[in-house]
Amino acid sequence: QVQLVESGGGLVQPGDSLRLSCAASGRIFSSYIMGWFRQAPGKEREFVAAISWTGGRTDYADSVKGRFTISRDNAKNTVYLQMNSLKPEDTAVYYCAADQTSLRIVTIPQRYGYWGQGTQVTVSS
Repeated sequence: QVQLVESGGGLVQPGDSLRLSCAASGRIFSSYIMGWFRQAPGKEREFVAAISWTGGRTDYADSVKGRFTISRDNAKNTVYLQMNSLKPEDTAVYYCAADQTSLRIVTIPQRYGYWGQGTQVTVSS
């Protein structure tokens, strides 16, 4: 079992930055691909970013490339999402997720077996 707890969300203005954190329990965190997804009201959950076991590979949605950075610290069982140049369309609940079965990064949420409770990010002037 893996438990994921997100933190770091909040209300910011366009152009601001936020860093989300996801703390994971479990002894084999380093063997999970970790991802961030988001869901805006009335929309489906969508892929944001993911990172491989070692952190050597990452993948991003086109909408966040160049603005968001995913990273992980396996010693702290934590994955991060640094979000810069935030836009109103980034407003959503952000979820951390763990994929314990895939060998490569996947972007579909159904492949992720563990999810956090989500943290709200609101970008508004």
